[in-house]
Amino acid sequence: MTRPEVVLVGVDGSAASLHALDWATAYARRVGWSLHMVCSYSLPSFTAASLDGGYAALDDTAIQEGAKAVLAEAQARVADSGVRVTATVATGDAAGVLVEMSKEHGLAVVGTRGRGGFTERLLGTVSSALPAHSHCPTVVVPHRAAEGADDPTRRDGDTVHEVRRIVVGVDGSPSAEVALKHAVAQAKVWDAELVAVAGVPLGTGAGILAWLPSQIDHEQVLADIKAGLDVVVDRFEAENPGMTIKRHVLDGSGAELLTEFSTAADLIVVGSRGRGGFRGLLLGSTSQAVLHHSACPVLVVTRRCDEEMREEDAEPAA
Repeated sequence: MTRPEVVLVGVDGSAASLHALDWATAYARRVGWSLHMVCSYSLPSFTAASLDGGYAALDDTAIQEGAKAVLAEAQARVADSGVRVTATVATGDAAGVLVEMSKEHGLAVVGTRGRGGFTERLLGTVSSALPAHSHCPTVVVPHRAAEGADDPTRRDGDTVHEVRRIVVGVDGSPSAEVALKHAVAQAKVWDAELVAVAGVPLGTGAGILAWLPSQIDHEQVLADIKAGLDVVVDRFEAENPGMTIKRHVLDGSGAELLTEFSTAADLIVVGSRGRGGFRGLLLGSTSQAVLHHSACPVLVVTRRCDEEMREEDAEPAA
Protein backbone atom coordinates (compact mmCIF):
# COMPACT_ATOMS: atom_id res chain seq x y z
CA MET A 1 0.00 0.00 0.00
CA THR A 2 1.44 3.37 -1.02
CA ARG A 3 1.10 6.36 1.28
CA PRO A 4 -1.37 9.05 0.23
CA GLU A 5 0.38 11.79 -1.74
CA VAL A 6 -0.34 14.44 0.87
CA VAL A 7 1.94 16.94 2.62
CA LEU A 8 1.17 17.39 6.32
CA VAL A 9 1.91 20.85 7.72
CA GLY A 10 1.45 22.19 11.23
CA VAL A 11 0.28 25.76 11.67
CA ASP A 12 -0.21 27.85 14.80
CA GLY A 13 -0.71 31.36 13.46
CA SER A 14 2.89 32.50 13.97
CA ALA A 15 4.94 34.01 11.17
CA ALA A 16 7.28 31.02 11.34
CA SER A 17 4.51 28.47 10.87
CA LEU A 18 3.03 30.44 7.98
CA HIS A 19 6.46 30.53 6.38
CA ALA A 20 6.57 26.73 6.72
CA LEU A 21 3.10 26.60 5.17
CA ASP A 22 4.38 28.54 2.17
CA TRP A 23 7.22 26.05 1.74
CA ALA A 24 4.88 23.07 2.08
CA THR A 25 2.51 24.58 -0.47
CA ALA A 26 5.33 25.18 -2.93
CA TYR A 27 6.44 21.56 -2.53
CA ALA A 28 2.91 20.18 -2.92
CA ARG A 29 2.42 22.26 -6.07
CA ARG A 30 5.74 21.05 -7.47
CA VAL A 31 4.99 17.34 -7.01
CA GLY A 32 1.24 17.52 -7.62
CA TRP A 33 0.27 16.47 -4.09
CA SER A 34 -2.47 17.82 -1.86
CA LEU A 35 -1.88 19.62 1.42
CA HIS A 36 -3.32 18.85 4.84
CA MET A 37 -2.88 21.51 7.51
CA VAL A 38 -3.45 20.87 11.21
CA CYS A 39 -3.71 23.16 14.21
CA SER A 40 -3.66 21.39 17.57
CA TYR A 41 -4.24 22.52 21.10
CA SER A 42 -4.24 21.04 24.58
CA LEU A 43 -6.92 22.06 27.01
CA PRO A 44 -5.20 23.55 30.09
CA SER A 45 -6.34 22.54 33.55
CA PHE A 46 -5.63 23.81 37.03
CA THR A 47 -5.90 22.45 40.53
CA ALA A 48 -9.09 23.60 42.18
CA ALA A 49 -8.75 23.71 45.96
CA SER A 50 -12.53 23.92 46.28
CA LEU A 51 -12.90 20.56 44.53
CA ASP A 52 -11.17 18.43 47.19
CA GLY A 53 -7.92 18.25 45.28
CA GLY A 54 -9.60 17.59 41.95
CA TYR A 55 -9.01 19.39 38.70
CA ALA A 56 -11.15 21.97 37.01
CA ALA A 57 -10.94 22.07 33.22
CA LEU A 58 -11.37 25.24 31.23
CA ASP A 59 -14.10 25.51 28.63
CA ASP A 60 -12.37 24.89 25.32
CA THR A 61 -14.88 26.79 23.17
CA ALA A 62 -12.78 29.93 22.85
CA ILE A 63 -9.57 27.96 22.27
CA GLN A 64 -11.20 25.83 19.60
CA GLU A 65 -12.55 28.90 17.87
CA GLY A 66 -9.05 30.35 17.94
CA ALA A 67 -7.68 27.22 16.28
CA LYS A 68 -10.38 27.39 13.61
CA ALA A 69 -9.48 31.02 12.97
CA VAL A 70 -5.82 30.05 12.54
CA LEU A 71 -6.79 27.43 9.96
CA ALA A 72 -9.11 29.83 8.16
CA GLU A 73 -6.26 32.33 7.85
CA ALA A 74 -3.92 29.60 6.60
CA GLN A 75 -6.46 28.38 4.04
CA ALA A 76 -6.97 31.90 2.75
CA ARG A 77 -3.21 32.28 2.42
CA VAL A 78 -2.91 29.34 0.00
CA ALA A 79 -6.29 29.69 -1.71
CA ASP A 80 -4.75 30.81 -5.01
CA SER A 81 -1.99 28.18 -5.06
CA GLY A 82 -3.85 25.61 -7.13
CA VAL A 83 -3.15 23.00 -4.44
CA ARG A 84 -5.98 20.93 -2.98
CA VAL A 85 -6.14 21.76 0.74
CA THR A 86 -7.82 20.12 3.73
CA ALA A 87 -7.61 21.14 7.38
CA THR A 88 -8.08 19.66 10.84
CA VAL A 89 -8.35 21.06 14.36
CA ALA A 90 -6.88 18.45 16.70
CA THR A 91 -6.72 18.21 20.47
CA GLY A 92 -3.60 17.00 22.19
CA ASP A 93 0.09 17.71 22.36
CA ALA A 94 1.21 19.15 19.03
CA ALA A 95 4.22 16.87 18.66
CA GLY A 96 2.20 13.77 19.49
CA VAL A 97 -0.62 14.76 17.14
CA LEU A 98 1.74 15.35 14.22
CA VAL A 99 3.73 12.17 14.87
CA GLU A 100 0.51 10.12 14.82
CA MET A 101 -0.78 11.84 11.68
CA SER A 102 2.57 11.34 9.94
CA LYS A 103 1.64 7.65 9.55
CA GLU A 104 -0.81 8.65 6.83
CA HIS A 105 1.26 11.25 4.96
CA GLY A 106 4.18 11.27 2.55
CA LEU A 107 5.94 14.31 4.02
CA ALA A 108 5.58 16.44 7.16
CA VAL A 109 6.57 20.11 7.37
CA VAL A 110 6.97 22.38 10.41
CA GLY A 111 8.61 25.71 11.10
CA THR A 112 10.99 26.97 13.74
CA ARG A 113 11.19 30.11 15.91
CA GLY A 114 7.51 30.00 16.77
CA ARG A 115 7.43 32.79 19.34
CA GLY A 116 3.97 34.14 19.83
CA GLY A 117 1.11 32.99 17.66
CA PHE A 118 -1.66 30.68 18.74
CA THR A 119 -0.79 29.51 22.28
CA GLU A 120 2.81 28.86 21.19
CA ARG A 121 1.76 25.24 20.90
CA LEU A 122 3.35 24.11 17.72
CA LEU A 123 6.85 25.34 17.17
CA GLY A 124 10.06 24.98 19.16
CA THR A 125 10.09 21.56 20.76
CA VAL A 126 7.93 20.19 17.96
CA SER A 127 10.61 20.98 15.40
CA SER A 128 12.94 18.66 17.33
CA ALA A 129 10.47 15.99 18.42
CA LEU A 130 8.63 15.49 15.14
CA PRO A 131 11.69 14.67 12.97
CA ALA A 132 12.91 12.21 15.61
CA HIS A 133 9.68 10.24 15.76
CA SER A 134 7.88 10.94 12.50
CA HIS A 135 6.69 8.02 10.38
CA CYS A 136 7.50 9.97 7.21
CA PRO A 137 10.34 12.30 6.18
CA THR A 138 10.12 15.71 7.86
CA VAL A 139 11.15 19.13 6.61
CA VAL A 140 11.94 21.77 9.21
CA VAL A 141 11.77 25.27 7.74
CA PRO A 142 13.69 28.00 9.59
CA HIS A 143 12.18 31.44 9.60
CA ARG A 144 14.98 33.49 8.07
CA ALA A 145 12.75 35.94 6.25
CA ALA A 146 13.67 39.43 5.17
CA GLU A 147 12.96 42.48 7.27
CA GLY A 148 9.26 43.06 7.60
CA ALA A 149 8.36 39.39 7.11
CA ASP A 150 7.42 38.95 10.77
CA ASP A 151 4.01 40.22 9.77
CA PRO A 152 1.93 37.01 9.62
CA THR A 153 -0.30 38.53 6.93
CA ARG A 154 2.63 38.92 4.59
CA ARG A 155 3.00 36.22 1.97
CA ASP A 156 6.48 34.78 1.74
CA GLY A 157 6.53 34.17 -1.99
CA ASP A 158 9.69 36.23 -2.29
CA THR A 159 11.47 34.35 0.49
CA VAL A 160 10.41 30.80 -0.44
CA HIS A 161 12.54 29.83 -3.39
CA GLU A 162 12.55 26.76 -5.56
CA VAL A 163 15.11 24.18 -4.52
CA ARG A 164 18.06 24.51 -6.88
CA ARG A 165 20.87 23.15 -4.71
CA ILE A 166 20.61 20.25 -2.26
CA VAL A 167 23.38 19.28 0.15
CA VAL A 168 23.42 15.92 1.91
CA GLY A 169 25.72 14.71 4.68
CA VAL A 170 27.36 11.34 4.01
CA ASP A 171 29.54 9.53 6.56
CA GLY A 172 29.35 5.91 5.44
CA SER A 173 26.66 4.94 7.96
CA PRO A 174 23.38 3.23 6.98
CA SER A 175 21.53 6.37 8.10
CA ALA A 176 23.60 8.48 5.72
CA GLU A 177 22.79 6.15 2.84
CA VAL A 178 19.09 6.61 3.62
CA ALA A 179 19.66 10.37 3.55
CA LEU A 180 21.47 10.14 0.21
CA LYS A 181 18.63 8.07 -1.27
CA HIS A 182 16.09 10.71 -0.29
CA ALA A 183 18.39 13.52 -1.42
CA VAL A 184 18.57 11.89 -4.85
CA ALA A 185 14.77 11.71 -4.95
CA GLN A 186 14.48 15.39 -4.02
CA ALA A 187 17.05 16.36 -6.64
CA LYS A 188 14.87 14.66 -9.26
CA VAL A 189 11.74 16.41 -7.96
CA TRP A 190 13.31 19.84 -8.16
CA ASP A 191 15.78 19.19 -10.99
CA ALA A 192 18.37 20.45 -8.53
CA GLU A 193 22.11 20.18 -8.17
CA LEU A 194 23.08 17.60 -5.54
CA VAL A 195 26.19 17.86 -3.39
CA ALA A 196 27.40 15.12 -1.01
CA VAL A 197 29.55 16.33 1.88
CA ALA A 198 31.74 14.34 4.26
CA GLY A 199 33.59 15.86 7.21
CA VAL A 200 36.95 15.09 8.77
CA PRO A 201 36.83 16.47 12.33
CA LEU A 202 40.57 16.11 12.93
CA GLY A 203 41.96 19.00 14.91
CA THR A 204 38.55 20.33 15.97
CA GLY A 205 38.99 18.99 19.48
CA ALA A 206 35.52 17.47 19.57
CA GLY A 207 35.25 15.14 16.60
CA ILE A 208 35.05 11.39 16.39
CA LEU A 209 38.67 11.31 15.24
CA ALA A 210 40.00 13.62 17.95
CA TRP A 211 41.43 10.69 19.90
CA LEU A 212 43.81 9.76 17.09
CA PRO A 213 47.54 10.31 17.67
CA SER A 214 48.89 13.69 16.63
CA GLN A 215 51.24 12.08 14.11
CA ILE A 216 48.34 10.74 12.06
CA ASP A 217 48.69 11.43 8.36
CA HIS A 218 45.96 13.97 7.83
CA GLU A 219 46.19 13.82 4.05
CA GLN A 220 45.85 10.06 4.14
CA VAL A 221 42.73 10.34 6.30
CA LEU A 222 41.24 12.79 3.80
CA ALA A 223 42.11 10.43 0.94
CA ASP A 224 40.58 7.44 2.70
CA ILE A 225 37.34 9.25 3.46
CA LYS A 226 37.16 10.57 -0.09
CA ALA A 227 37.60 7.04 -1.41
CA GLY A 228 34.80 5.83 0.83
CA LEU A 229 32.55 8.68 -0.26
CA ASP A 230 33.28 7.95 -3.92
CA VAL A 231 32.29 4.30 -3.50
CA VAL A 232 28.90 5.24 -2.08
CA VAL A 233 28.19 8.12 -4.46
CA ASP A 234 29.38 6.21 -7.54
CA ARG A 235 26.87 3.47 -6.72
CA PHE A 236 24.02 5.97 -6.46
CA GLU A 237 25.04 7.61 -9.74
CA ALA A 238 25.08 4.18 -11.43
CA GLU A 239 21.58 3.50 -10.08
CA ASN A 240 20.36 6.87 -11.36
CA PRO A 241 21.63 7.29 -14.94
CA GLY A 242 22.16 10.86 -16.01
CA MET A 243 22.60 12.16 -12.47
CA THR A 244 25.87 13.74 -11.38
CA ILE A 245 26.49 14.14 -7.66
CA LYS A 246 29.19 16.56 -6.61
CA ARG A 247 31.34 15.54 -3.65
CA HIS A 248 33.34 17.42 -1.03
CA VAL A 249 35.52 16.06 1.77
CA LEU A 250 36.52 18.86 4.12
CA ASP A 251 37.95 19.45 7.56
CA GLY A 252 35.27 19.91 10.18
CA SER A 253 32.43 18.01 11.79
CA GLY A 254 29.38 17.07 9.75
CA ALA A 255 27.24 19.53 11.69
CA GLU A 256 29.67 22.40 11.13
CA LEU A 257 29.98 21.74 7.42
CA LEU A 258 26.28 21.26 6.75
CA THR A 259 25.44 24.41 8.69
CA GLU A 260 28.01 26.33 6.67
CA PHE A 261 26.72 24.89 3.39
CA SER A 262 23.16 25.79 4.39
CA THR A 263 23.88 29.45 3.69
CA ALA A 264 24.38 28.62 0.00
CA ALA A 265 21.89 25.74 -0.34
CA ASP A 266 18.11 25.50 -0.64
CA LEU A 267 17.73 22.18 1.19
CA ILE A 268 19.92 20.20 3.57
CA VAL A 269 19.27 16.46 3.93
CA VAL A 270 20.38 14.52 7.00
CA GLY A 271 19.75 10.99 8.19
CA SER A 272 19.30 9.71 11.71
CA ARG A 273 18.96 6.39 13.42
CA GLY A 274 15.72 7.61 14.95
CA ARG A 275 15.72 5.30 17.96
CA GLY A 276 12.16 6.17 18.88
CA GLY A 277 10.60 6.24 22.32
CA PHE A 278 9.93 9.58 23.94
CA ARG A 279 12.53 8.80 26.59
CA GLY A 280 15.00 10.51 24.30
CA LEU A 281 13.80 13.14 21.88
CA LEU A 282 17.24 13.65 20.39
CA LEU A 283 17.94 12.71 16.81
CA GLY A 284 21.68 12.69 17.29
CA SER A 285 24.21 15.44 17.65
CA THR A 286 24.70 16.16 13.96
CA SER A 287 21.05 16.32 12.93
CA GLN A 288 20.07 18.28 16.04
CA ALA A 289 22.83 20.82 15.50
CA VAL A 290 21.90 21.26 11.85
CA LEU A 291 18.23 21.72 12.73
CA HIS A 292 19.07 24.43 15.24
CA HIS A 293 21.51 26.37 13.08
CA SER A 294 20.66 25.79 9.41
CA ALA A 295 19.89 28.84 7.30
CA CYS A 296 17.73 26.81 4.90
CA PRO A 297 15.11 24.05 5.22
CA VAL A 298 16.33 20.70 6.52
CA LEU A 299 14.90 17.34 5.45
CA VAL A 300 15.34 14.71 8.16
CA VAL A 301 14.87 11.02 7.37
CA THR A 302 15.18 8.40 10.09
CA ARG A 303 15.97 4.82 9.22
CA ARG A 304 12.77 3.78 10.96
CA CYS A 305 10.47 5.93 8.85
CA ASP A 306 12.32 4.89 5.68
CA GLU A 307 11.90 1.21 6.56
CA GLU A 308 8.21 1.69 7.39
CA MET A 309 7.51 3.42 4.08
CA ARG A 310 9.38 0.77 2.10
CA GLU A 311 7.45 -1.99 3.84
CA GLU A 312 4.15 -0.26 3.08
CA ASP A 313 5.11 0.22 -0.56
CA ALA A 314 5.92 -3.50 -0.78
CA GLU A 315 2.51 -4.55 0.58
CA PRO A 316 0.00 -5.71 -2.04
CA ALA A 317 -3.04 -3.50 -2.46
CA ALA A 318 -6.13 -4.71 -0.62
